[in-house]
Formats: sequence, structure tokens, C-alpha cells
Amino acid sequence: MKLANLRIAVRLSALGVFFFAALLLVGLGAWSDLSGANASSALALQRAAKLTDAVDMARSAQVEFKIQVQEWKNILLRGSDAAQLEKYTASFRKSGEATRAELSKVNAVLGELGMRTPLVDEAIKATEELSKNYLGALQKFDGADPESYKTVDNLVKGMDREPTQKIDAIVTYIGTESRALTVAMAKAQAAGERLATIELLVIVLVTVVVGAVIMVWLVRSITGPLKEAVNIARTVASGDLSTSIVARGNDEIGMLLKSLKDMHDSLAEIVGKVRAGTDAITSASSEIADGNQDLSARTEEQASSLEETASAMEELTSTVKQNGENASQASKLASDASVVAVRGGDAVAQVIHTMGSINESSKKIVDIIGVIDGIAFQTNILALNAAVEAARAGEQGRGFAVVASEVRNLAQRSAAAAKEIKTLIGDSVDKVETGSKLVGQAGSTMEEVVASVQRVTAIIGEIAVASGEQNVGIDQINDAIGQMDAVTQQNAALVEQAAAAAESMKQQAASLAEAVSIFKIGDRHLAAAPAARAVRRDAPAGRAPAPRAATPAARLSASKPAAARPVPAGESDWEEF
Repeated sequence: MKLANLRIAVRLSALGVFFFAALLLVGLGAWSDLSGANASSALALQRAAKLTDAVDMARSAQVEFKIQVQEWKNILLRGSDAAQLEKYTASFRKSGEATRAELSKVNAVLGELGMRTPLVDEAIKATEELSKNYLGALQKFDGADPESYKTVDNLVKGMDREPTQKIDAIVTYIGTESRALTVAMAKAQAAGERLATIELLVIVLVTVVVGAVIMVWLVRSITGPLKEAVNIARTVASGDLSTSIVARGNDEIGMLLKSLKDMHDSLAEIVGKVRAGTDAITSASSEIADGNQDLSARTEEQASSLEETASAMEELTSTVKQNGENASQASKLASDASVVAVRGGDAVAQVIHTMGSINESSKKIVDIIGVIDGIAFQTNILALNAAVEAARAGEQGRGFAVVASEVRNLAQRSAAAAKEIKTLIGDSVDKVETGSKLVGQAGSTMEEVVASVQRVTAIIGEIAVASGEQNVGIDQINDAIGQMDAVTQQNAALVEQAAAAAESMKQQAASLAEAVSIFKIGDRHLAAAPAARAVRRDAPAGRAPAPRAATPAARLSASKPAAARPVPAGESDWEEF
């Protein structure tokens, strides 16, 4: 299969498949390396976790052993009491068993890891010997003898050093192995990363080299035919339609070259026909342009007269509208004044009501002041009676007489103050009554003002209605004249447009002839030109004269350019417009 017969989509798909396969290969390699690294890391982490557990167990054994030694000291110090002796002896045995149990767990974990050491067995044996020796020495302990504990302590003195050292050695051994495992894990991970990096670099390098070769092959197979198509397009753009095009290949560019060949042949044929028709169009457009110029001049005279009439009617309409607007504005202002006056009347009514309330409140205050005055008078009498009774009592009632005198003075002052307040309130009541009367008179006046404003508003409203009716009538007249002027203006504009279109068509025909003259076409495309030109010239001879519009309605239809029919210049009656 030839390269030119392969479609571009197939070539690009092949390139995409190659890169996809390379990407898949890189991904599988990375996944394989990552899986191996994860498995190694998981195994190393499991070993590290077990070592950590072993360290914790060894440290727990250290703690239990120290508790056991401490319990031995408690036995010696508090063993004089039989209950305490039994308690701490049981604790001593329990701590020893716990120590050996933790060491046994350590031994099992180290066995799983393949790191078994004789230190664990030796530590277990040493702790068993220590427990046995301590309990044997305890048989010689006498709780009744205060110096007995020294004898027992001397028997086992120094025996705890060997188990302690062996357990410490176990902790040190496990810590050393844990650190060594961490270092080994780091080295293994670094080696795996280096190997994965080298593999990925090799795959990427091979992919880039092969991909570059395929890219060069694709670029050359696509850009070569495209350059040929560009050269053909440039030749056609320069106006040279005499060259021949040869299309090769069945791919997309081959189909493009075949389409360019078909376009080239069709364009050459069209240019030949256009050259044949431009002469006929130029002659006909010249005749149409001359007739439209004469018709345009007469239509403009009629449009000018109607425009003057419309202008006069617009001035009259403007004046009437101004009167109507003034009347409407006056009606609105009068309506607003009526509303304000009504509001003023309501406010005065509220003031009258408020003044009446104030008057009633003042009268109630006068009554209250009278009550206070009576209370003060009664208090004065009672104080006087109390003073008389105190005088009769002699020396024993002197203090009560002084108090009664003060109460009488206060009652007199209260009565005087109540009289003054009563006088002031009375004056205030008189003034409020006078104000209420004045406010009532003001309310009556406001009601008269409101009635007058409403009558004025009604009259101005009637004036505004009459002005609106007059304005409507004048608007109807103005609309009729405006329609006549618009129709005439449309006729004039259409005639001018027709004249301009005819002149433009003439110029476009000349420009078209000049434009197509740059094309170079073969002799086979020039044969049809004379025949086409003859057909274009004979076409008007078979047409009948177009009927002339007889009514205004027919003139209105001229505003639609699609309805206009071309009339030969020799048969038009221009003088009877």
C-alpha cells in the first residue's frame, strides 16, 4: 500500500497508538517497580514492628524484675507483720513469673525473625535462680528478731546484678538489630529507586527516538501535498486559470486536490459567462439610470410642497399640545392643592379634638388640687388638736407638741401651694378654652378653603378635557398630512434609490468587467461568450410595457422594492407622472 493512499487520520492514529503503547509500557514498568518496592517495604516494616514489640517486651521484663527486687526489700522492711510478709512474698513471686513470661515472649519473637540469642535463655535461668535463692534465704527470716533482715539480706546480696545485666544486654541487642534493619531498608529502597529510574530512562529514550522518526515521516507525508495545494490556490488567486491540475492519492489531501481541480474548472467556466454578460448589463443600466434621474426630480418637487404643509401643521399641533399640557399641569396642581387643603382641615380637626382633651384634663387637675387643699386643711386642724393635747400633758407632752407644730406648718405650706397651683390651673383652663374656640373658627375657614379649591379643580379639569379633545382632532389632521408626506417622501426616496441603484449597477458592471479581465482562461471557455451576450441584448424586446399606477394605494406599494418591475427606457411615459 502506498503512503499517499493512507488517510491522514490513519497515520495520526498510528502515531497515537504508538505513544499510548509507550505510555502503557512506562506505566506497567513503574507499577511493577512500585509493587516490588511496596512488598519489600511491607516485609521490612513487619520485621521492624516485631523488633519494636520485642524491645517493648524486654523493657517490660526490666520493669517487672525491678518490681520483684523492690518487693524483696518490702519483705525485709515490713516482714515483721505476718500479713505484710505474706502479701509481699506473693507479689515477689508474681513479679518473677511476669519477668520470665515477658522474656519468653521476647524469645518467641526473636525466633520468628531468625535472631534468637542465648542471652534470653540465660536471663530466664538467672531470674529463676534468683527467685529460688531469695525464697530459700527467706526461710531464715525471723519476724520477732529486728536484726533478722540483715542476716537474710547478706545471704542474697549482689545476686540481682547478673539478671539485671543480662536483661539490659537483651534490650541493647534488640535495639542494635533494629537500627541495622533500618539501615538495610534504606539501602534497599535506594537501590530499587536507582534501578526503576534507569528502566524508565531507557524506555523514555527509546520512545522519544522512535516517536521522532514517526513524526518526521508523518510531517513529510502531509506537508508535501499541502504545499502543492497551496501553490495551486495561489495560482488561482493570481487569476491564472489556464493551468492544469493533476490529483494524486486517495487520502484527504488527494481529495482536496481533486476538489481544487473541480473548483478551477467551474471558476474558469463562470468567468467566461460573466465576461459575456457584463456588456449587456452595462448598456441596460445606463438607460435605467437616465429615466430614474428625471422621475426623481419631479417626485422631489411634490415632496417639497407636502413637506411645507406638514411643517405648518406640526407648528399648529405643537401650540395646541402646549395649551393642553398647561391645562393638564394646572389641573394636577389644583388637585394637589385640594389634597393639601383636605389634609389641613383634617389636621385642624385633630387640633380641636386635642384642645378639648387638654381642657377636660385641666378641669380634672383643678378637682384634684381641691382635694389636696381639703386634706391640708384637715391636717392643720388635726395638728392644732394635737398641740392642745400636748400642752395639757405638760412637761411629758413637750416633744409631741414640737412635732405637732411642725406638722401644722407643713400643712399650712401645702395648703398655700395648692391654692397657687389651683390659680395657675384656672388661668390655663381659661386660655385653653379660648384656644379651642379659635381653632374651631380656623377649622370652619379650612372647610371653606377646601370647597373652593375643589370647585377650581373641577373647572380646570374641564378645560384640560376640552384641550385634549382639540389636540386629538388636530393630531388626526396632522397624521393624515404626515401620511401623505411620508408616502411622497417614500416615492421620492425609492426613485432616488432606483436611480442610485441603476448608476451603481452600471459602475459595478464596469468594475466586474475590469475584475474578470485579470483572469486567464483557456480557449474552450471563451466559445460561449458571444452567444450569451446576444441573448442578454434581445431579452427586453419581448416584454410588454408595465402599467402605470393610477391610485394612491398603488403608489404606496412602491415602498416595497421587490414589487417594482423593470420597464424598458424606450416605452416609459415619463411626461405623465
